[in-house]
Formats: sequence, structure tokens, C-alpha cells
Amino acid sequence: MDITSLLGIIFGMIAVGIGMALKGISPLVILNPAALLIIFLGTIASVTIGFPGKELKKIPKLFKVLFTELKVPQIKDLIPLFMDWATLARREGILFLEGQVDEVEDPFLRNGMKLVIDGQSPEFIRDVMNEQLNALEERHEAGAQIFSQAGTYAPTLGVLGAVIGLIAALGNMADFDILGEAIAAAFIATLLGIFTGYVLWHPFANKLRRKSEEEIRIREIMIEGILSIQNGQSPRAIQEKLASYLPLSESASLLKEGENDGKNQEAS
Repeated sequence: MDITSLLGIIFGMIAVGIGMALKGISPLVILNPAALLIIFLGTIASVTIGFPGKELKKIPKLFKVLFTELKVPQIKDLIPLFMDWATLARREGILFLEGQVDEVEDPFLRNGMKLVIDGQSPEFIRDVMNEQLNALEERHEAGAQIFSQAGTYAPTLGVLGAVIGLIAALGNMADFDILGEAIAAAFIATLLGIFTGYVLWHPFANKLRRKSEEEIRIREIMIEGILSIQNGQSPRAIQEKLASYLPLSESASLLKEGENDGKNQEAS
């Protein structure tokens, strides 16, 4: 589970709730049926109008992405894997990797290596895998755009809710106590609109984009590793090449471990 998404929501609710309490306002005033209806149902209506049904069907899956960890191999795990494959390919030949590749869970990596085993050209492999990446990126952006637009609609709907509340309040001009309560209630919709827009929907869109960028980056590293094996590069060269994608401290540590392993193999 991606605990940061849940923590962010909790911190946001605590910040608003405690802030209201410190101002002498009961946080329970947020539970205004009219305001909740305008903001949440209004946002759903706006998003439904603004996006095709085939994209809206993916919303449950998008929430799953938001609250679960990204399930792709990490760079630290990919580097030893590519080094092992490079060693086997140089010793036994590319075709020997077929049995190894069939055990790979990640379909992008598995299909890319199968293209190498099938004898496709480097240009063809890069073009095919880059096209897959472009399609993946477009799908991810379409999902993020749903939440981004929801974050744009919600604050505006909050203003709409405030206007509706003020219209109702002006109908009670004779009673100033009722008028004051009605005006206060009118701005609950604005509060909910701003909160959902800038604490939920826009951050959700940003997290989807960040996760997409991380996945795309790892897929690009896979492409480089696959093509390096096809080109017959040495395990050490592949290690140095892929380690450059890591932070400097992690890269230096990994390369140092590789040097130590090499010295140990020579000594034995």
C-alpha cells in the first residue's frame, strides 16, 4: 500500500479540522447536505460530461494505483539481472536466454528480450518498445487529466454553492440570526470545493503523473539494457551504463561492489 496517499488525506483533514476548531468553528459544519451534494455530485457531473466513458471506467483502477505501490522492477534489481543475462549471452549465445526470459514476470521486459532472441534488429526493437512507451504514457496522462480537471471544477462549484446559499440567505433578511447562519452555511460549499480541489484532486493527478514518470524511466532503462545485451556488451559495461541512472551515492556503491566481486572472482 502507498501509505503516503492515505497520510496526505489524513493530514489535510486534520489541518482543516483543527484550524476550524481554533477559529471557534465546529468541524461538523462541513457535513452540510446541500454543500456536499453540490461539490461531489457536481464534480462527478462535470467529469462525466468532460471525458469519454471508456476513460471514466478506469477511475477505480486509478484509485488503486494511487493507494498501492508501483509494481515494476527496481533499477537495483534490473542491473544484476542484465549482467547475468549478458554473461550467459556471451558464453552460451543469445538463444540460451530463452528459458531465462520465459520466467520474467514483467511483460514489457519479457517481450523486449524475446524480440532480441528472435533476431530482430536494434532499430526495430527500439522503435517497437518506444511506441509501447508512448502509448503507456498517453494512457497514464489521460487518467491524471481526469483528476486534474476535477480539481479545476471543484473550487468553481464551491463558488456556485456559495452563490446559491447567499440567494437563500437573502430571503431571510428580516431575521439577522438566521441570516448570519445562512451566510456562514453558504461558504461551506466554497470550503469543500477548495479542499477537494487542492487537497485531493490536484494532488491525486500529480501523484499519478509522478508514478507514470517513474515507470517510464524504468522502462527506458530496460530498453537500454536489452539493446546492450544484443550488442554483446560486457557485464561490467552494462553495469556502468545502467548505474548512471541511479543517484550518485547509490551508483558509486554499486560499482564498488562490482569491483570487489570481480577481484574476488580473479582471486578464486
